[in-house]
Amino acid sequence: MPGAVARSYDRTVPTSDRATAQQPPQELRFCRSADGVRIAYARHGSGPPLVIATCWLSHLQHDWQSPVWRHFLDDLGEIATVIRYDERGYGLSDWNVDDFGLEARIADLEAVVDHAGVDRFALMAMAQGGPPAITYALRHPERVSRLIFYGSYAAAYRDPTPEDLELSETFQRLIKVGWARPESAFRRVFTSLMIPGATEEQMRWLDELQRVASSANNVAAARRQRSQDNVVELLARVDVPTLVLHSRGDRMNAFEEGRFLASMIAGARFVVLESSNHIVLGDEPAWRVFMDEVAAFMAADGRPETPAAGVDPAALLSPRELGVLRLAAQGRDNASIAESLTLSVRTVERHLQNVYLKLGVEGKSARAAAVARLLTRA
Repeated sequence: MPGAVARSYDRTVPTSDRATAQQPPQELRFCRSADGVRIAYARHGSGPPLVIATCWLSHLQHDWQSPVWRHFLDDLGEIATVIRYDERGYGLSDWNVDDFGLEARIADLEAVVDHAGVDRFALMAMAQGGPPAITYALRHPERVSRLIFYGSYAAAYRDPTPEDLELSETFQRLIKVGWARPESAFRRVFTSLMIPGATEEQMRWLDELQRVASSANNVAAARRQRSQDNVVELLARVDVPTLVLHSRGDRMNAFEEGRFLASMIAGARFVVLESSNHIVLGDEPAWRVFMDEVAAFMAADGRPETPAAGVDPAALLSPRELGVLRLAAQGRDNASIAESLTLSVRTVERHLQNVYLKLGVEGKSARAAAVARLLTRA
């Protein structure tokens, strides 16, 4: 469904500081994908936008208390405005779902990006997020500034052996009989594959995340449909700066899949993470390698654009940014602008920050300088 228009509604739920002492503020919102499925997404951090094509297991609220994921959220939020979402059938998104196919998941990504109001962004594909991210980048080249792959792939099975298929069916049976059980013995199989180098506390947390993130039926259906994903033929057409990071000892998605991605995308940089964990943990040296590489790769997105000689800087702004700036030029405050455009105040603030960045203005006088540029243009 290329070009599908997302049906959405604007419901902003700022996370209360009192909700948990460990959870920093995040903006939690909901939109509807092209088929009506409600998708939950969240925004946190500051810096250039980074959209994460989400992995197999997530829960936008539960992840903040995680000894497995918390460092990922905190550290990326230091270098980027992170937009992440729970996939259909998972976390805070709708669970009553039948279609977990690739086109539906691409439409979910389109819906989140459009509803979040980001015009151009870096796109990180985690694990199973590879195929939808690759397809999205080719369908919307004007939106994606760069691609990052983390423990990901272009095809769930490029050339499966009979043993691969038999193992996949064994996992399906494990999910069916053991996913929802109170005891974690069956779920621990998946935990041990994802983070074999973890502490018992970290393993128990991931055991529990599996139980609360989705139902056995959803996990089985999603896994079966994702096993059909294969976008290898698209890789040669990817024409955007690309960074591929993959753990050498990854037991969920083989190291060879990351190397294959990098070899098939022109100019891609391949970084080996010296870890046995699919999810690199915060106390591993590999995590610092990950963050250093991602921060350096995204640095260009944080620099103001310099217009060519004779080009009006205001021409760099998107229609939404121009609309926000025009209302600011009328003397309206952010609350009034938000009400007029049916946005949250925080979204208005984000649009204005993008305006200031693009126009190369900063400090206390940024708003006045941006308005002056607009009036001069008019």
